[in-house]
Amino acid sequence: MSNVSVYSLFSDFDINLFKSGKHYRLYEKFGSHPLELNGVKGTYFSVWAPTARKVSVIGNFNAWNDSEHELNVRWDGSGIWEGFIPDIGHGEIYKYKIFSNNHGAVTEKADPFARYCEQPPKTASVVWDTTYDWKDKKWMEYRSDKNGLDRPYSVYEVHLGSWKKKNGKEFLTYAELAEDFVSYVKEMGFTHVEFMPIMEYPYDPSWGYQLTGYFAPTSRFGAPEGFKLLVDKLHQNDIGVILDWVPSHFPEDAHGLGFFDGSHLYEHPDRRKGYHPDWKSLIFNYGRNEVRAFLISNAIFWLDQFHADALRVDAVASMIYLDYSREEGEWEPNIYGNNENLETLSFIKELNQAVYSTFDGVQTIAEESTAFSGVSRPVEHGGLGFGMKWMMGWMHDTLKYFKEDPINRKYHQNDLTFSMTYAFTENFMLPFSHDEVVYGKQSLVYRMPGDEWQKFANLRALFGYMFTHPGTNLIFMGGEFGQTSEWNFETSLDWNLLDYKVHSGMQQMIKDLNAFYKTTPALYEKQFSPEGFQWIDYGDHENSVLTYIRKGHDAKNDIYVALNLTPIPREEYRIGIPKKKGTIKELFNSDAKKYGGSGVATNISKLSAVKWHGQMKSITMTIPPLSIVIFK
Repeated sequence: MSNVSVYSLFSDFDINLFKSGKHYRLYEKFGSHPLELNGVKGTYFSVWAPTARKVSVIGNFNAWNDSEHELNVRWDGSGIWEGFIPDIGHGEIYKYKIFSNNHGAVTEKADPFARYCEQPPKTASVVWDTTYDWKDKKWMEYRSDKNGLDRPYSVYEVHLGSWKKKNGKEFLTYAELAEDFVSYVKEMGFTHVEFMPIMEYPYDPSWGYQLTGYFAPTSRFGAPEGFKLLVDKLHQNDIGVILDWVPSHFPEDAHGLGFFDGSHLYEHPDRRKGYHPDWKSLIFNYGRNEVRAFLISNAIFWLDQFHADALRVDAVASMIYLDYSREEGEWEPNIYGNNENLETLSFIKELNQAVYSTFDGVQTIAEESTAFSGVSRPVEHGGLGFGMKWMMGWMHDTLKYFKEDPINRKYHQNDLTFSMTYAFTENFMLPFSHDEVVYGKQSLVYRMPGDEWQKFANLRALFGYMFTHPGTNLIFMGGEFGQTSEWNFETSLDWNLLDYKVHSGMQQMIKDLNAFYKTTPALYEKQFSPEGFQWIDYGDHENSVLTYIRKGHDAKNDIYVALNLTPIPREEYRIGIPKKKGTIKELFNSDAKKYGGSGVATNISKLSAVKWHGQMKSITMTIPPLSIVIFK
């Protein structure tokens, strides 16, 4: 006899929305919900398993016996199994044991909607009932101003498990990070942090990109309210939170979503669409209504329950192309005979429309590595509806250029200038992410040529160029102080490097660049518009010098940039200026001694009537070696 009462959180309207793929808050219905029924405390469970002939809730409370607590199947054909179990409450661990009608398959699964999970390598779900008293009301009220597309975005990407460790070994807890990490990000002046996937994942070397607990912050660093505290503290310090979100694939772990009820429930049944050859993982069935509702509900969940300000959507290119990482014969064209996955494109548009129509002041950001058109254009204008897109081409070309010995750079200047031919086709974010400092690519500073001085001077110039190029910015942790070793997810960043002047100088420069960026409207007001950028001269290959202007709404705020990418100071260098009068003021110089630079004086002259670069006036200056100088 099953000790499960008939009870439901679903109305007929909920069921109709779920079946049609339009229920975007499924987390309020599915999963485990502690409640009181007829004066009895217990927990309501519900799970989608349409191929099942029996579903039991198992755990320590019934000695993992599948005959004790069998759920009731709904009569409406929704495939939902549910029921109320008395005397089960907060902290109880459980799984679903599912007996399938499909060849008698039996699976033991974690709850897809669990709010908390056992700490890996354990795999059970945990009944979790908690309230959290948010203190970020001010931030949430003015977020739409702070988080808009015409505002500064200087993003610090972080992997929480390896940012810093206790005794070099143990993870910091969410509560400890809410103190240590938040104070560091604030001191450095970043406007946003981006957390690599925080949702529960079983395998540390996946860095979080192989999710099993889509609705649970990883228990590695503490309970869900600990992560809420971390987000809350960031908001109280005026720092936005971007979550790395992975709707592109999921692992085949036995307790995960794969073959959930003895059928291909969440993954596409056709291996050509349902299996990812690169990552040896499963791909969601984006054409199935209930799966779409699951994923969109998950996106809404993190924005709603955890006050996230943006979602960076991982591996969008792998989702939208049927032939992604596939050879001929391993994929099938769509009804129009091309390689676009129409179901995925429809899903992505619906996702973005749901997010933007539900929340004020949030953003979605696509990691999309191809020239697919309109990724960051509104759906109603034929786009995919993202707010921003990672500028992968810029990142590859820029790192390729900076790797060149300065003596050869005159032959490669096009690598730097080419980005401006397409810079405004999307709302681009410029990323130097974790992917650029792993798998033998070396750290950013060690990808630079020359001796130690030149390596650090190059990196300072690189970051200066990044901050003054149109678009928003992202730096992976460690880059801000010139981490010398490749990122290793198992160990802490090398904070001891800050004992050395070249590293502490680099860190000071990023701090100053962040402060400068946030107080310089010319760098963000028109960051996605061609009106916000003007070349002075991009043709001086021989000297490897670039000069350009960044513009905001008010011409009085225009800033001028001179970039010298050789170790030779460019003395008496003449630059055309489109101003009739005014005094010149140096605002930033990456060669300053406090940053570890050589301290070469720029000697900027007064504005003179010498015509140059097609302008009526000009100045002369010394551009220090391997440096960027900004003036107004």
